[in-house]
Amino acid sequence: MEIAKGVAVVTGGASGLGEATVRKIVEGGGKAVIFDLAKKNGALLAEELGSAVDYYYVNVTDERSVQDALENTINQFGKVDMLINCAGIGAAERTLGKRGVHDLGTFKKVMEVNLLGTFNVIRLVAQKMSANTVNENGERGVIINTASVAAFDGQIGQAAYSASKGGITGMTLPIARDLSSIGIRVMTIAPGLFETPLFASLPEKAKKALGEMTPFPSRLGYPEEYAQLAKSIIENPMLNGETIRLDGAIRMQPK
Repeated sequence: MEIAKGVAVVTGGASGLGEATVRKIVEGGGKAVIFDLAKKNGALLAEELGSAVDYYYVNVTDERSVQDALENTINQFGKVDMLINCAGIGAAERTLGKRGVHDLGTFKKVMEVNLLGTFNVIRLVAQKMSANTVNENGERGVIINTASVAAFDGQIGQAAYSASKGGITGMTLPIARDLSSIGIRVMTIAPGLFETPLFASLPEKAKKALGEMTPFPSRLGYPEEYAQLAKSIIENPMLNGETIRLDGAIRMQPK
């Protein structure tokens, strides 16, 4: 898939990994549409990057919200042939701790946004992609999801987050198989510790200590490195049905 000829939807595209991906798409000559709840950041980024970028206020868990934004995207740019799912939330709560049992509402919310939201956008975008004309490799679209190393090395307090990200890795292959007959590839990136808004409020000393947990390079990952991998996935037609850890060889300890 050629980025220069493509139109990408990026959920969570107003900041962090998603923002870096939007910038990479535009840098490559493509169009990008941001689906995000962050109105101010989304609008500012779209204004900064110009006519190649649009922004829509979207709740990824809401079918109507996603459908309306997709219709607007197609009206604006004519098609969607790339989807990068970066929208997500976190939570830290023990199954049973000093504060009592894990709040069920918290678990449901994390699963709803991270797992259900990812699948909701995948299914609706895939429907739009199915109408695309195939390229020279027989492709109609590429879908990239965002999991986490927590899907494999969940720490204390990460039951909800790890379950949601594990669900994303678990559905990658079956969805890739589901969509193979219409030429849509599906991949997942599982980042390690990255410099995202989640870590923005931490003191530099704390961020340095977190970065040193990574064998090499011993630092937090840069959002641009996530975007670089997303670009490689989009451009390599043989990448399909797999989760790639982007983590500097880190394996998370219990806490």
